[in-house]
Amino acid sequence: MARARPLNTTEIYLQMVAANRRGQRTGMYSVCSANRYVLAAAMSTARRDGSPVLIESTCNQVNQFGGYTGMTPADFRRFIQDEAAGAGLAENMVLIGGDHLGPYPWRHEPADSAMTKAATLVRDCVAAGYTKLHLDASPRCADDPLPAPDERTVAQREAQLCRVAEEAWARLPQGAPRPVYVIGTEVPVPGGEQADQSRVAVTAVDHVRETLAITHEAFAAAGVGDAWERVIALVVQPGVEFGDEVVHDYDRASAAQLSSSIVDSPWPIVFEAHSTDYQTPRALRQLVEDHFAILKVGPALTFALREALFALEAIERELAPLGGWNAPSRLRKTLEAAMRADPQHWRPYYAGTAAEQRLARAFSYSDRARYYWPVPEVAAAAERLLVNLSQRPLPLTLLSQYLPHEYAAVRAGHLTAQPEELLRAHVSRVIDAYADACGQTAATRAAADSTDSAD
Repeated sequence: MARARPLNTTEIYLQMVAANRRGQRTGMYSVCSANRYVLAAAMSTARRDGSPVLIESTCNQVNQFGGYTGMTPADFRRFIQDEAAGAGLAENMVLIGGDHLGPYPWRHEPADSAMTKAATLVRDCVAAGYTKLHLDASPRCADDPLPAPDERTVAQREAQLCRVAEEAWARLPQGAPRPVYVIGTEVPVPGGEQADQSRVAVTAVDHVRETLAITHEAFAAAGVGDAWERVIALVVQPGVEFGDEVVHDYDRASAAQLSSSIVDSPWPIVFEAHSTDYQTPRALRQLVEDHFAILKVGPALTFALREALFALEAIERELAPLGGWNAPSRLRKTLEAAMRADPQHWRPYYAGTAAEQRLARAFSYSDRARYYWPVPEVAAAAERLLVNLSQRPLPLTLLSQYLPHEYAAVRAGHLTAQPEELLRAHVSRVIDAYADACGQTAATRAAADSTDSAD
């Protein structure tokens, strides 16, 4: 009997959408991070589960000018490939996407200039092997009317970007998977928004219908009507968001009409939910069941990374009097110094007194600290911390004090007390909740298979 051909990237997405619309708890989580420790955790989880992992870069993070990571799309693809190889994950199990592809980084320029640069970014993403493209032309450019371009203008601009992507795909080697698209104007800005208000408004059903109809019309007018068949999701607001000290939890009843509207749509798509960070495992499962099948997560992963690094530094401080290394890492002081020296990534987000800002820089849900881990001095301090703690066995008593979940895993024989493995495991605890919600863990798939058999 001939072995079945592995699904290509396009088929993986379309199969997920079809299964979710049939009522299966099937989805996909999107890791929005370029942090190597976070990526190592995500890839380790994917290898364990035998499932693909989706990794996305935003237009601010990665673009033709380097973005804030210093990487172009081609650089990012190579970086991801190298990380996958290091994690022992097959390259075909790694899906790469572009988030908020549009004029946002150049929104202070006239629309023609900003859209020209956005088109170059889309072209470069496709050439680099990105296969999931979130087209977001909603930001207001310098010469757009206030307060923002109208829905029809946004749709036309997104259709133009789609045409660029399709033309770029046509120049790829034969057999390259075709890109799939995510659209939608009701999206948070790249990097997150302030969300300390008492509630977050759920997207109106009428808005969904209008967006789909207008964008469908724009795609046809731009000559990319066949690409509409690969529009897999619409970004909406299901009522989830987070701020410095607050998380807005998913309320299934409030989103019920929105959820059912996508099943009634004439086009076979699902919803994509941004800012799902810090949602409970139960809420994540409900989101996927309610057709918010693509869950974006980023800050919650680097928040967990920061938790683990701070915990490891606390262990380092306890062990320092015993000797064994030349110098302590001073990680937290180094991070604080880097954030104070270059406040552009946190100052617009953290209000309050100096003491309140200091607390937020270290512990806020918004996790603006994530922008500073690549700073050379901070990266060196983190590396020194891991090297220092590798010099001697870590006392289980200190693991129990500072990393109790990992302590339990070590005691059960599921984990070794190596610093980098502890770090990866702490981040993986967050990823596991997403993998379970999306039906991607081996245990979840087995339970689903058993339910199907019973039916």
